[in-house]
Amino acid sequence: MTATDLLPLGTATLAEAWPATRIVDAPLRPLAPGMALAGPALTLRCRPGDNLALHLAIAAARPGQVLVADYGGSLDSGPFGEIMALACQMRGIAGLVIDGAVRDGAQIAALGFPVFARGVNIRGTVKHDRGQIGGPVTLGGVVIATGDIMLADADAIVSLAAADLPAALAAATARAAREAAMMHRLRQGETTLDILGLGQESGT
Repeated sequence: MTATDLLPLGTATLAEAWPATRIVDAPLRPLAPGMALAGPALTLRCRPGDNLALHLAIAAARPGQVLVADYGGSLDSGPFGEIMALACQMRGIAGLVIDGAVRDGAQIAALGFPVFARGVNIRGTVKHDRGQIGGPVTLGGVVIATGDIMLADADAIVSLAAADLPAALAAATARAAREAAMMHRLRQGETTLDILGLGQESGT
């Protein structure tokens, strides 16, 4: 059982099935349609205008980890681009979530490396500040620690404690099975009122 088992279930199903799921409220979106990621977080703080901490995190990351970068919400520069995305892929990194901008959007999309960011900016950065790797970061009101499980797709970015993964995965899997059964009944001609037992007296 790994975090990647959450990918086919999706953020909406996980959040509905496991109330302890933490939903990131910041306006971070996938860089391209179809991007999704799952894995344990490796957190870092990166000073806006400087991307040395990102380079250090890529070198330190283990296969399957998701880089979760606090870039201060800055959209004034793009500290991550095609070369770094390829470096991540070569190290088996599962994706990047950054509270900031990136660059080389089309090239990163062509590589198929999942990136969730606030936006895109082609302005470059310097490489002086080592930042902080491994400490807790806050994105969209959610405190994320290294090792927390990240799941991101077109709907949302969510996080949960690593210890919750087995129970959360079981709950989400059960919910997905119930939803599949509901959709089968809809295809057989039933209504959502029938399936949910709402009845006409509900006023809907």
